[in-house]
Amino acid sequence: RSVYDDQPNAHQRFMEKLDACIRNHDREIEKMCNFHHQGFVDAITELLKVRADAEKLKVQVTDTNRRLQDAGKEVIAQTEEIIRCRVQQQNITTVVEKLQLCLPVLEMYSKLKEQMKVKRYYAALKTMEQLENLYLPRVSQYRFCQIMIENLPKLREEIKEISMSDLKDFLESIRKHSDRIGETAMKQAQQQKTFSSALQKQNNVSYGRNIHLGRSRILESKSEITLKRTFEEDDEHEEEVLTAQDLVDFSPVYRCLHIYSVLGDGEIFENYYRKQRRKQARLVLQPQSSMHETVEGYRRYFSQIVGFFVVEDHILHVTQGLVTRTYTDELWNMALSKIIAVLRTHSSYCSDPDLVLALKNLIVVFADTLQGYGFPVNRLFDLLFEIRDQYNETLLKKWSGLFRDIFEADNYSPIPVANEEEYRIVISKFPFQDPELDKQSFPKKLPMSQSVPQIYIQVKEFIYASLKFSESLHRSSTEIDDMLRKSTNLLLTRTLSSCLQNLIKKPHIGLTELVQIIINTTHLEQACKYLEDFISNITNISQVTVHTARLYGLSTFKDARHAAEGEIYTKLNQKIDEFIQIADYDWTMSESDGRASGYLMDLINFLRSTFQVFTHLPGKVAQTACMSACQHLSTSLMQMLLDSELKQISMGAIQQFNLDVIQCELFASSEPVPGFQGDTLQLAFIDLRQLLDLFMVWDWSTYLADYGQATSKYLRVNPSTALTLLEKMKDSSKKNNIFAPFRKNDRDKQKLIETVVKQLRSLVNGMSQHT
Repeated sequence: RSVYDDQPNAHQRFMEKLDACIRNHDREIEKMCNFHHQGFVDAITELLKVRADAEKLKVQVTDTNRRLQDAGKEVIAQTEEIIRCRVQQQNITTVVEKLQLCLPVLEMYSKLKEQMKVKRYYAALKTMEQLENLYLPRVSQYRFCQIMIENLPKLREEIKEISMSDLKDFLESIRKHSDRIGETAMKQAQQQKTFSSALQKQNNVSYGRNIHLGRSRILESKSEITLKRTFEEDDEHEEEVLTAQDLVDFSPVYRCLHIYSVLGDGEIFENYYRKQRRKQARLVLQPQSSMHETVEGYRRYFSQIVGFFVVEDHILHVTQGLVTRTYTDELWNMALSKIIAVLRTHSSYCSDPDLVLALKNLIVVFADTLQGYGFPVNRLFDLLFEIRDQYNETLLKKWSGLFRDIFEADNYSPIPVANEEEYRIVISKFPFQDPELDKQSFPKKLPMSQSVPQIYIQVKEFIYASLKFSESLHRSSTEIDDMLRKSTNLLLTRTLSSCLQNLIKKPHIGLTELVQIIINTTHLEQACKYLEDFISNITNISQVTVHTARLYGLSTFKDARHAAEGEIYTKLNQKIDEFIQIADYDWTMSESDGRASGYLMDLINFLRSTFQVFTHLPGKVAQTACMSACQHLSTSLMQMLLDSELKQISMGAIQQFNLDVIQCELFASSEPVPGFQGDTLQLAFIDLRQLLDLFMVWDWSTYLADYGQATSKYLRVNPSTALTLLEKMKDSSKKNNIFAPFRKNDRDKQKLIETVVKQLRSLVNGMSQHT
């Protein structure tokens, strides 16, 4: 740039200087070449000399190369073969190495397929886990590994579905077979309880042998028989003893639990299992509508529930967290409330005591079984006390029918015994003691009828039936004794008393039957102390214990006797009324027949024969019946005289009526029933006697003069009664004596009657004003 940018001609000067510089270099080069020229010439000369040798060497080398190439062709071929083999060997080594990495993967995958095939799903999941974590990462670059990796989640889902399907099949299976599981568990619990009871009884027998030797021998023999049977049954089943859990294959539950746990879905599985089991619990607790009709219905119901909780208890103890104690307790409390409600409802329909007793035994076995698995069952035993009351009610109904049948079949006659054997048969059934009767020779009659020993036997059978329900309730002997006495009291005071009352009120029961009923109740009342001893012997509770209840048979039979006595009085009065109704007096007769009326004699004969039957009754009863009959007869006769429909009475009718009353007084004085003092029975007719005497003697002046005085001869004659009867006689006199105004005596008598009527009316009016 400086060359072009300087002054003009600068380029020319530059070029000149450059040429000068070139010439200088050329001279130096020429000097150099001249200095080395000789050496160059010598070298060329040497090369020319070597040229011929080089040509010759070239020919020789070419020939040697040709010969060498011909000789090395085979070596080259072998070398190439060696190279190829070495490459193959290297490839094989590489393949072997890769296969050694892939083979475990393939083996594990093959193992996985085999495990899936044989349904070892939990092991298959473990194999998948090893494949994913250990083997597949080593060969993840291969396509088949990618396929495997894509298939593993699908296999997991398949395992979950299959295991869930197995679980559903398991749940369905145990739902169907829960009754068999429960039945086995209840049977084993019952066998265990029987065995324990047998051992306990044997120990009790050994302990009390010196105290109650006779009774102990019986118990000991029974215990030995029971133990023998138990041991024989154990020997028979020794080879094959299956528990309730052995009947169930729980592997689907374990497998499914492990699978879901491995997959991280354990909580989902637990929730599903508990939800399904709750549904099954509700189904199991739902009873059949006809369950209360048969024992099998109750047995199946209890077996299903036991089977359900046996499975749950097993799951609780062999799995970790699938079910918890809190869960099972909550489920049991829910089930227990439902069970109690169902049993209350269905047991109320049971009218057969045998069915109620069978239900009680099933509840006891049910409770003992579940108690053995750790479930609280106190509420079930409380329910049994409610069912016990219902059982007693069904027993009372059943025994009510038995009592009615006994009463219907009874002939209400004393029991005849022809010989000692028959006598002992009777007293073996009924505790009868009568030293006076024992002194009599055979044949003889026991005072009670056939129904008495039968009733006594049935009461004992009732006590046995009540005792059956009290067994296995885990109650003390005192409580059992109290229960037996209360139920027996109900039988006596309600059922037997009601049957007796109904029997007494029946129309076909006559006076003879009523008398026998009174005698029967007396002997049944005396037998109550033997029933108390019978209960004490069963329960081993002494009667002197403070809390021991007493039987109320005394009041029961007293009430029945009083009712029978009242019915006797009523029927006697009704019979008297029947005779009175057939009385056919001619109230206008002028003179009497001179003898008592036929209806009255028949009535007196009836009363005599009836009171002869009363000889076996207690004295006061017979006396009361006799006095009641005489008083009713006297009242009926008085009412006959004073009947408002009877308008007139003649003096002849009064005389005839007086003859009838005399027969009544003679009957009363004949002492038809012993025990009356003096003329006590005759006082029943005192009102009639004084009234008739007044009219027969026509002693009106004495009556009117002494009226109101304690010493009056006609103290029992009421002015109104005398007035009524006198007015009827006055009317009769007027109608029957049309010529009375022409006869002085009749006129005087009529005036006297009118005068007495006026005075009586004044007395009656004075009494009413005073009142």
